Amino acid sequence: MTHYISTANDQQTTPIIPIIKSTYETWLAAQNEFLRAVASQQKLGEDVGNIIVDRKKSGRISKVYMLVSDDLNPYDFCHACKSFPDGQYHVESDTEEVIKAVILAWGFGSYRFDRYLNQKQAPTLVVKDQGAYHTELATIKATSMVRDLINTPADDMGPTELSDYAEQFAKENHATFTEIVGDSLLSENFPSIHIVGRASHKAPRLIELNWGDENNPKISLVGKGVCFDTGGNNMKSAQFMRWMKKDMGGGAHVLGLAQLIIDHDLPVCLQVLIPAVENAVSGSAYRQGDVAQTRSGQTIEIGHTDAEGRVILADALTYASEGEPELIIDYATLTGAARVAMGPTVTPIFSNRKEISDEIFANGQISHDETWPLPLQQSYKKYIKSSIADLNNSASLPQGGCITAALFLEHFVGADIPWVHIDTYGWNFGDRTGGTEGGEALGMVAVFNWLKGKYTA
Repeated sequence: MTHYISTANDQQTTPIIPIIKSTYETWLAAQNEFLRAVASQQKLGEDVGNIIVDRKKSGRISKVYMLVSDDLNPYDFCHACKSFPDGQYHVESDTEEVIKAVILAWGFGSYRFDRYLNQKQAPTLVVKDQGAYHTELATIKATSMVRDLINTPADDMGPTELSDYAEQFAKENHATFTEIVGDSLLSENFPSIHIVGRASHKAPRLIELNWGDENNPKISLVGKGVCFDTGGNNMKSAQFMRWMKKDMGGGAHVLGLAQLIIDHDLPVCLQVLIPAVENAVSGSAYRQGDVAQTRSGQTIEIGHTDAEGRVILADALTYASEGEPELIIDYATLTGAARVAMGPTVTPIFSNRKEISDEIFANGQISHDETWPLPLQQSYKKYIKSSIADLNNSASLPQGGCITAALFLEHFVGADIPWVHIDTYGWNFGDRTGGTEGGEALGMVAVFNWLKGKYTA
């Protein structure tokens, strides 16, 4: 991954001068005649993210002026870094919140997924004071991790490779790593993970990481890890299968959130669970009409093989509940219905504790990582009933699909355990990141900020 932020650079750097849009006219009036003329000619004050480059008589860049939004939403002006000439820059402002917003904008907007490309030189932002901007740098690091994992093609990020990544992650962060692989899922009573992933040549598995002091409050993060989703025997069309490398986005999100928790040393005992599978088609693929067993003892009629994410999460959520954590959070690229309801960048959240979803919503408004609480409408449970099993993984009507999916998952969470379900998209079309389409962390920063407030004084 590359995001073109440096924390150690002895070269001379050029200052970036952020100008808040509502103060632009005041700023302009205080400048010399030449700069006023240049700013007006290049329409600096019209659109957030506009820049002008001020040069010395020698032609060397003296300063770069950049227009930023009044609410300092970094996604509003993260495209600006793409307009900068090559060079080394730093942010110059009397306001810490402005500096933090520009750092985030640069990190989000300069990201490149360059694993398969020859790396190109690009302008770099230098942030020498790592302590003062620790949270911003950690957020960029975690966001880039999520993007990289989602952007990596399935041949290089299948269940095996995701496991390898998680194991390395554990080593680097002083966490423990374990996994249950292949037919061992049956002997260890994780049948719903096995049935979905058994058709692939890359064995299904349950990845588990543990970090932190066991005496601290335990929280469990569960992430859907469908590394590629063909739709199974109910196969997707090419149009909808094209980006299904992103269907492990839930797993990517919980690793990103774990990284933020660890980097901030939150006083928690952290468990991360990722059921990792490929929903493939072969002679051993599960079929529409099959009945899946689960760790909880509940049975699932497979109404549709393309509703596989909730099936693998069933065993993982049951296992998480057995540990009696004080909080379970799951992330999943679960339903197209969530996108229909909310669009690509507002993330629906569900919780069996209303105050939690309300608090995450409030944190999302502050962090510009927008979420929206949706109801666990209990009367809709009738739509996921089955005549031959306890549940059907496909609702009997198309409306409210993200709600019925959340209700399905609720059956596998301990009733006394606070639980949050996040139906993330894991993708953006470039409008959020200044023109770069690809994997995206959605609903991660909002949840982390809530956790940070909850578990630190």
